[in-house]
Amino acid sequence: MSLNLHQRRAIIALALTALPLTFSLAACGSAPSDASPGTSSTPAPNTAGTTRAPQSTTPAPSAQATVQPAPVGGAANASIPAATITFRVLPDQSKATFRVREQLARLPAPSDAVGSTGAVAGQLVLRPDSSIVAESSKITVDLSSLKTDEPQRDNFIKRNTLQTAQYPTAEFVPVQATGLPSPLPESGTAAFKLTGKMTIHGVTKDLTWDVNARRAGPSLTGTATTSFRFEDFGMRPPQVAVVLSVVDEIRLEVSLVAQQVA
Repeated sequence: MSLNLHQRRAIIALALTALPLTFSLAACGSAPSDASPGTSSTPAPNTAGTTRAPQSTTPAPSAQATVQPAPVGGAANASIPAATITFRVLPDQSKATFRVREQLARLPAPSDAVGSTGAVAGQLVLRPDSSIVAESSKITVDLSSLKTDEPQRDNFIKRNTLQTAQYPTAEFVPVQATGLPSPLPESGTAAFKLTGKMTIHGVTKDLTWDVNARRAGPSLTGTATTSFRFEDFGMRPPQVAVVLSVVDEIRLEVSLVAQQVA
């Protein structure tokens, strides 16, 4: 079919009019085809100078898992004081004395056989509340150094009664002080009972002493008395020709002079 000049010009003009519409449709069709429906392809804005930390895939620990155990030695041990007070016995100033009632053949009335020694050593360790640290406290008396007014009596007692060759010392380990003021005063006097373990002649027994003590700052002085029978510690009363009778009771007295060292 042949077109005249006017028809050819009309077709060219129509083509030129439709060309911009074709480019516009092509540009719209160039968007990524794998975008999920309903999801915007516009990237989220990023704040300048800020780096976003990567997200961890590990679940956060529970509240129970983050609880730390309580430290050992906390409130449960708060009642036990760390500080202690140590009084060291001064041997040259302290003395242990025994008394036994006897009837001598040459005397008309009973009298006391008295022996003593200054060989006293040891220490007493207290807490500020006046309780005793038993594992650190001990008083020791050297029985082989006991002396009376009769050398013959001394030899007999050491050889036969006390048997000092085998059991040379007497030891007392204090455990409890009943009636001692708490807290321990810096100075003043006190009367109390001191209970502990007494070892004589290889035998250990519970023994209680009556104590009168005085503290003046670092100085401690006191007198402690007690009594027991010979047989309580596996001993027999002395039996010799010049002694008519012996009362089965030993009375002990310890005069202590001590100095605070800690």
